[in-house]
Amino acid sequence: MHPVQGILCSGYSRGLWNPHSWLLFVALLLINNVTSRQDSAYKLVCYFTNWAQDRPSEGHFVPDGIDPHLCTHFIYAFANISKDELTTSKWNDATHYETFNGLKSRNPSLKTLLSIDRGKMGPGSFSRMVSSPANRRTFICSVIEFRKMNKFDGFSLCWIYPEGKNKGHFTSLIQMAKAFQEKAQKTGKQKLILSATVRAVRELVHASYEIDKISEAVDFLNLLTFDFHGSWQKVTGHVSPFSRIKKTPNPLTIMFIGVPISGPGSPGPFTQEARLLAYYEICTFTSGATTERIVEQEVLYSYKGNQ
Repeated sequence: MHPVQGILCSGYSRGLWNPHSWLLFVALLLINNVTSRQDSAYKLVCYFTNWAQDRPSEGHFVPDGIDPHLCTHFIYAFANISKDELTTSKWNDATHYETFNGLKSRNPSLKTLLSIDRGKMGPGSFSRMVSSPANRRTFICSVIEFRKMNKFDGFSLCWIYPEGKNKGHFTSLIQMAKAFQEKAQKTGKQKLILSATVRAVRELVHASYEIDKISEAVDFLNLLTFDFHGSWQKVTGHVSPFSRIKKTPNPLTIMFIGVPISGPGSPGPFTQEARLLAYYEICTFTSGATTERIVEQEVLYSYKGNQ
């Protein structure tokens, strides 16, 4: 069995995958050269999305339903930016932060990070924030205080995709955050775990990111190795053809590969979004569906009717 299939299927009946406590969107990011949970380098990084609370019936999910032993790192998605400073994006985020970070009382080795995604807030506020050293400094200082106040262990930056001059600005933001991180360590303060999330489409990676520089500044780099094909194309293709993904050269050994647990289709009963089914909706869909394997890409796909 493919290791990804083993992780997803074995977890469906418990914890986050329990049908009565679904995590509406989880991106599993696996270190690409680790096979044992006992390995000190092992990391299984999962996302909790704060809009999962808005979904109906059993689709409703909040942090107190999370199994704190399922993953080594949990990332809370997403925060927002206001006047170049980090802020909440939902009216009850502060309450959920407390519950989310309270999971560490049940699993002391668990690490929590807060994430910000430029794609969720539109181009204006994020581009303005990175546009000058002063703005970037204001933002990073707010991140440090925000993290401390809400008891997060780290921060994750996601920008799909910085274009033009923003490519260099994004690098500068991460490098400045790294400098703050190193300064904190020298003064004996808690180290801020710093990560970045980037897409893995080769052409866009080279056009949007200075991977060599970013890799040197972060503690780990997340590759979103999915959405290689989608509804924007006239032909179909697998969303994540794992075996043909080529690595972008970088000096960082701690790199994580995103495992897609969502897929295209008609609106699901819980996500209610066209062309997107969550993992748990796919599990229901596959009952009675035909499942086949693309051998050269080492992936499965299922179809039923016109889906």
